[in-house]
Amino acid sequence: MSDLNAQFTKAQTDVKTLSASPGNDTLLELYALYKQGSQGDVTGERPGVLKVKDRAKFDAWTKKKGLGKTEAMQKYVDLVNRLLKK
Repeated sequence: MSDLNAQFTKAQTDVKTLSASPGNDTLLELYALYKQGSQGDVTGERPGVLKVKDRAKFDAWTKKKGLGKTEAMQKYVDLVNRLLKK
């Protein structure tokens, strides 16, 4: 698992080096996988309707509920690697 932790940490750094910003759906997927991999299932209340960005992030993370931390970390690493190859 320590190898996956290292890959996860490296992916967090690598994603900042992308030449072009991915679309909003991809950014939300990255956010959700990162949060699920680092913190587990979402907690707290859904942000209000006027907090559009926070609400979208919360909803994306909520869709990952039940996904194990290890699997979320691997999916995050895989997604970052695919984005880097584009």
